[in-house]
Amino acid sequence: MKRALLVAFHFPPVKISSGLERSLSLVRHLPAHGWEPLVLTASPNAYPNVSDERLQSIPEGTVVKRAFAVDSVRTLTVFGHYPSWAAVPDRWQSWVPSAVLSGLSMIRRYKPSVIWSTYPIVSAHFVAAWLHKLSNVPWVADFRDPMVEYDDRAHVWYPPSPLVRNLRLRAERAAVQRGSALTFCTAGSRDISVQRYPDARHDRWHVIPNGFDEGAFEGLQARPDAGSGGPITILHSGTIYPGPDRDPTCLLRALSRVVKSRALSARPLQVILRGSGVDDLYKDLVAELGLGQVIRFAPLVEYRSALQEMINVDGLLLFQGYTSNPAVPAKLYEYFRAGRPILALVDGAGDTARQLRQSGVGSIAPLDDIEAIAVALERFVSAIEDGTAAGMPQARAGHFERRHSVASMAGVFDSVGT
Repeated sequence: MKRALLVAFHFPPVKISSGLERSLSLVRHLPAHGWEPLVLTASPNAYPNVSDERLQSIPEGTVVKRAFAVDSVRTLTVFGHYPSWAAVPDRWQSWVPSAVLSGLSMIRRYKPSVIWSTYPIVSAHFVAAWLHKLSNVPWVADFRDPMVEYDDRAHVWYPPSPLVRNLRLRAERAAVQRGSALTFCTAGSRDISVQRYPDARHDRWHVIPNGFDEGAFEGLQARPDAGSGGPITILHSGTIYPGPDRDPTCLLRALSRVVKSRALSARPLQVILRGSGVDDLYKDLVAELGLGQVIRFAPLVEYRSALQEMINVDGLLLFQGYTSNPAVPAKLYEYFRAGRPILALVDGAGDTARQLRQSGVGSIAPLDDIEAIAVALERFVSAIEDGTAAGMPQARAGHFERRHSVASMAGVFDSVGT
């Protein structure tokens, strides 16, 4: 069996929503395609939150090397401030030297046929670039979503810091010039890189979507009374924040209108914002709009508990502004598997809206349009009340299971592996 060295900063026991699932699914399912995974990751002290829950998802006997790392911002912050260099190219850049040394040791011992590194932690690509340069083992760079983008509406670059942007582009160029293959989560993300590097070998660039892991849903069932009686419960599971990408302000204002217009005899509404991370930023607005009995800010829960909640509620909310048009959040595929109706506050021209239209599920309204959200929300709630709202049938959701994306990634490894 050939071996693949997976360079992934996020790996259990890190506690994040769905960011580690791409790496974890490779570890779980690559052996079925003739590849043994070797994991090079960071020491747990670098993670802001940890949980032992997902450790049991790592197959017994998997080789996992944890290189020393610290969160430079957390370590160097004094009175709320930290030196700007502490977050260049990201706040975990301290793990690069240790990870390169650990990776070289793993290469000498296990002789992998391919090196794979994954975003969104840019330093993982720098680690892989050095390992490839020093060992000549083929490198597959997984970019997931764009590392550098230009906002045509606001006429600004992301990230705004020229230094951070240039370092990200340096990592990107290294992968384009020296990588044996590049992978992306969406066609939109790939298109941005194609435009940036028109002379590169685009036949080596592959779109491998995210998905959901059926194993994580094993044994989860909707409660018997789900969807009947009591308040109509709508859930957003995951981080929100101010700005054009995941700001719930327009939803809150639209929700206030809908609540005021509903008949007194109608079922009450409850919107759960689970693990938002910024509860205090929006509590005053919630109070101002008279939504104190409607909005419930809820803390993070363990992963399977979050999935169970998705299955139990009446409807699911998705936030994504136009600035993330080339991306499709991994949460969408978990929503598909949960089988509940989806209200997607997304830009109609983005890859997420395109995926929803192709799948034939979900109601869509722009994240920044109060009027459109109010109309869509009223229709969404009415459909839930009269029983016509539908999620994705489980049989169709199976097409988005991560086993399929792992098979595609294994095919890429087969094409470049030594």
